[in-house]
Amino acid sequence: MTPPSPASHLTIATPCIGVCTADSSGVCLGCARTLGEIAAWTSLSHSVRNSIMDQLPARRPRPVADSAI
Repeated sequence: MTPPSPASHLTIATPCIGVCTADSSGVCLGCARTLGEIAAWTSLSHSVRNSIMDQLPARRPRPVADSAI
């Protein structure tokens, strides 16, 4: 039996937090990835995944500040 290659033990980083619900524009409310990005995630290169991860904070909605009365 051939031992598994070292690459088979690597895990792929993911921003998934288990809240898998998309909004009306097709963006996950949990991780802020598009449905296409989620579907392709395991086949994307490390650099493409990192690029997407860098974009995610800007995709998340910002809290609305209370206005002073």
